[in-house]
Amino acid sequence: MACAASRSPADQDRFICIYPAYLNNKKTIAEGRRIPISKAVENPTATEIQDVCSAVGLNVFVEKNKMYSREWNRDVQYRGRVRVQLRQEDGSLCLVQFPSRKSVMLYAAEMIPKLKTRTQKTGGGDPSLQQGEGSKKGKGKKKK
Repeated sequence: MACAASRSPADQDRFICIYPAYLNNKKTIAEGRRIPISKAVENPTATEIQDVCSAVGLNVFVEKNKMYSREWNRDVQYRGRVRVQLRQEDGSLCLVQFPSRKSVMLYAAEMIPKLKTRTQKTGGGDPSLQQGEGSKKGKGKKKK
């Protein structure tokens, strides 16, 4: 078995790992958050991290069935690990704007709230509430 230093940085097992807990503002540092709470996101998912990283041009893949060791909740929502390539075969950076794993995490946390899935969820909640109220009124009229 070869040591980690002798393997190429382009090998998939040499990609950095980002778990959603690293970016979650609901977690404490002891529970696994790795960025400041002011920059963290509420309950990010592995697919959201993948979307953001692949959109900027990073080589990314998701391991769906992996779990963060400090995550006590076993729900599907908390599963997943994102692997990101930081360095190329020759050891140079893939993208100059991402010299470290922390820079990738901060960028992902900044961009996840701007995703269409995040912005539509907040806007889509109001009409469903109005529809729910309308059906309640309809039920009330039938009882009279």
